[in-house]
Amino acid sequence: MSLLQRANKALTKLSKLQLHRWPNTRSLSEVARDRVRALKTGDKLHGYSIERVEEIPENFITAVLLQHEKTGAQHLHLARDDNNNAFSVMFQTTPMDSTGVPHILEHTVLCGSSCFPVRDPFFKMLNRSMATFMNALTAYDWTMYPFSTQNEQDYKNLLSIYMDAVFFPVIRDLDFCQEGWRLEHFDAQDNTSPITFKGVVYNEMKGVFSNPQNMYASQALNNLLPSHTYGVVSGGDPKDIPNLTHEQLKEFHASHYHPSNARFFTYGDLPLENHLQQIGEILDKFEKISVNLKVPKEPRWSEPKSKTITCPPDPMAPSPTHQTTVSVNYLLSDITDLYESFVVNLVCYLLVTGETAPFYRALLETGIGSDYAPTTGFHNSTREAIFSVGLSNIKQEDVDNVLAIIEETLDKVIEVGFEKTRIDALLHRIELSQKTESGNYGFGLAMALANVWNHGGDPISLLQLDTMLDKFRADLKENSKFLQEKVKSYLKDNPHRLTLTMSPDPDFIETRDKEEAARLDKMVSGLTDKDKEFIYSRGLELAEKQNAKEDLSCLPSLKISDLDRMIKPESIEMTQADWSMVQLCDQPTNGVTTLRMASNLEDLPDDLMPYVPLFCQVITSIGADDHDFLWISQKQELYTGGMSASARIIPHHTKEDNLQKIVLLSSSCLEKNFHKMLDLWTRIMNSPDFNDTNRLTTLIRMCASDLASGLADSGHHYAASSAASTLDIGASCHEMFHGFTQVQIMKEIAEMSDLSDIIYKLQSISDLVLDKSSLRLSINATPSSMDMAVKNVKTFLGNLKGEVAMTNIFPMVSQIEPKSSHTHFVLPFSVNYVAQCFPAVRYTNKDYAPLHVLASLMGSKFLHKEIREKGGAYGSGANSSPTGIFTFQSYRDPHSLDTLDVFQRSTDWVLSGDFTDEDVEEAKLRVFQQIDKPVTPANRGQIRFLFDISDDLRQKNRDRLFKVTGGDLTRVAKQYLHSSGQPTGVAILGPANKTIQEDKKWKVIKGDEETSSQREEINQ
Repeated sequence: MSLLQRANKALTKLSKLQLHRWPNTRSLSEVARDRVRALKTGDKLHGYSIERVEEIPENFITAVLLQHEKTGAQHLHLARDDNNNAFSVMFQTTPMDSTGVPHILEHTVLCGSSCFPVRDPFFKMLNRSMATFMNALTAYDWTMYPFSTQNEQDYKNLLSIYMDAVFFPVIRDLDFCQEGWRLEHFDAQDNTSPITFKGVVYNEMKGVFSNPQNMYASQALNNLLPSHTYGVVSGGDPKDIPNLTHEQLKEFHASHYHPSNARFFTYGDLPLENHLQQIGEILDKFEKISVNLKVPKEPRWSEPKSKTITCPPDPMAPSPTHQTTVSVNYLLSDITDLYESFVVNLVCYLLVTGETAPFYRALLETGIGSDYAPTTGFHNSTREAIFSVGLSNIKQEDVDNVLAIIEETLDKVIEVGFEKTRIDALLHRIELSQKTESGNYGFGLAMALANVWNHGGDPISLLQLDTMLDKFRADLKENSKFLQEKVKSYLKDNPHRLTLTMSPDPDFIETRDKEEAARLDKMVSGLTDKDKEFIYSRGLELAEKQNAKEDLSCLPSLKISDLDRMIKPESIEMTQADWSMVQLCDQPTNGVTTLRMASNLEDLPDDLMPYVPLFCQVITSIGADDHDFLWISQKQELYTGGMSASARIIPHHTKEDNLQKIVLLSSSCLEKNFHKMLDLWTRIMNSPDFNDTNRLTTLIRMCASDLASGLADSGHHYAASSAASTLDIGASCHEMFHGFTQVQIMKEIAEMSDLSDIIYKLQSISDLVLDKSSLRLSINATPSSMDMAVKNVKTFLGNLKGEVAMTNIFPMVSQIEPKSSHTHFVLPFSVNYVAQCFPAVRYTNKDYAPLHVLASLMGSKFLHKEIREKGGAYGSGANSSPTGIFTFQSYRDPHSLDTLDVFQRSTDWVLSGDFTDEDVEEAKLRVFQQIDKPVTPANRGQIRFLFDISDDLRQKNRDRLFKVTGGDLTRVAKQYLHSSGQPTGVAILGPANKTIQEDKKWKVIKGDEETSSQREEINQ
């Protein structure tokens, strides 16, 4: 037995609070936590006063709330035995217009500060750190700067960068122009080219509002709470962003970014004293000021209101006549009333979540629409919470029908209440979620606390979920109509509600573009010759600044020599159950068991392959074994954390002609419910019911709607998938499963009136996939429960249909001949998503490591500057996939063909050797940052299970990464990205482009105009 396994067995004998500790040792984290426990209310520590110290056993946390005496800054520390330490500083930011001032400020303060005056130190630290998370976030009424890392020195380095950035930024005018907005010649070097709008945030928000769902959500908030800060767009409305001045930006910083308006959060196993000392050195430079940014409660309406808005038609929607969205939005209680907010949240969950929810049954099963309205659910991101419910993709004439159904459903709930089994299922979900640890737990806690803490609520009490659950159970026991009364008071009798309707306008895009052109023309026509001269000279100055070589010696950095040269091993055992291979991974999972089952699609006919993603979407959401889908759904909620299926394409790590196509079945549960979860899988796998056409129609419409609406926010993934599809058989299959092809397939299925052929195909897939003959399994569980889990799995497999036959995990397939392609998907977006792909090498090839580092180098040292800083796109990057594809891509990009030129120039830049050894080291550090991110106990061993990549192979790759040199990068760039005749795939999602339309090498696909034959041609 391995040391890890022995330690994990010992762990189960400890108390709940000791569940994550090694036995018979006292780690530094334990010492740090003991010192926090020793603190008392009123104690003084490094200029702070201790306000509260409390244990939160349900999260294994010791919490301490402090206040900096000189400035009044608040500080919450959560001591926990977790080396992925997190930090954040949050400011209440309450804009009163839609210029995007807090959003643009968030970008701009990270562009240089007093101690770190280099351009964009934040992005440069991405390459000098081992951070597991680094970002900055703008919400409706707060701005947060969080990071997390597993390295103590890295934590200190990042803390120094963040503190200087937020409190002592330089806020240069040129940085404001780059990140926010500016007028500049289309070609900054040519003063005869047209003057246009540029800026990162400007283009980002154009991209945000290219998605009608985002437009709808923004309008719902702005009109439900119109009187104060929620009545504006905190991220910035493109039509208002050009009204913001540099002086206004600096004034906003001065009035909002002060320690007296700051809330600091630290988490993990590092000593609190060290955090306070480093932070306090900065805070002591300030004096306390009076800050009054409190968001007032919204004046309550005496009667409901309505509003109608328009959006562009969706060419990917299943029906052109079903594109209206309507919802009712209710203003609820103050989120700082923690228990009341908790109860209302549960009520809203019971109303809309899950197949047995009243609104799910009343709205989605009617067939009137395809999915909930985008705002549906409980939202606590404003001072007073919001509940929304409605339908998307309905006929315009069905609006009143939907509103009537909503009222009728509320009446019914008030009359009969909620089934006890639904309440039990909800409480089970809460228990399971408490025991399930996320990949970045500290950052997740910071986000969970932000809204309440920002408005003066108690963050510690918010974490004490057990206390609220106990009170909730007591209230239910005392008053059988407790929940019904909440529905009546907050929803049925609440006059502060907004009905929002959105319908398509065929002239929307043309009108929007004309309005933008008119705003630009108005600004440009008012310019004097002196103004134009200034714009031209400023554009040259900004370009010069962006191109300038910088001395980065002021920035702290980890070194490659600081990293562990050894991987973190993931110990597994292999066993057999009914001749199926089962991987066992003993882990401290806190009483949660995770099961994964991979079913090989090797024998599935080609004509059925395109329907595998649909099969995965529906298989756990339909009836089975003479039980309807409601019964199956209810049992899933009572006994599992969810059951799902997904289609995966996994090329072999070495052999180019070997490819794994699988359906991955996944679920988790409390240890005590493992046998019940397996019983559900037995029913689903042995006798799924595809013949309930009403249920199947509902699921198909929801799936098609989700895919269509996701195009605007995930366009870079669809572009990359399309670009790679003609280069490799694995990439081609992936595009069919997860690319634009799948969006179109689901659109066609959703348009069918007769589903008999689809039902036949799904049943045929089921006969092959849900058969133990090609099944292999993985179990992650605590050591004490593993033996029983294996026994249960053996019984489970014995009850499944089929005969077990040993199959090849990675069967051979016919590889395609790589060929170049150029595809432009014309969609109603105001920005582009651009991708270019090249054939490369797989994980075990000696060139994979240098290609991985090359992608990191290109992204950080060339693409970021050219595409984001100069071009104004929101994001860009390069990636060398272990599956053998090298990808360039951009995100929310105002350019398309120019960006393709940048991709080419990035290769030329590498071949010129215009980079340093330090650049290579930083690129390697960025790679290690990604591969060394913490893995949750539930996910350990999955690299081996899914990809057949052993610890030995991971170690070999790690050794190669350490050895990569600049010469290696030049060599692989020339060999894989610059060799003559090299095939390449290019794809763009975005607005119409006349130049592309006139170029015969491009295949132009206008949304719904693509046919099946065209898809086949693309994928050949």
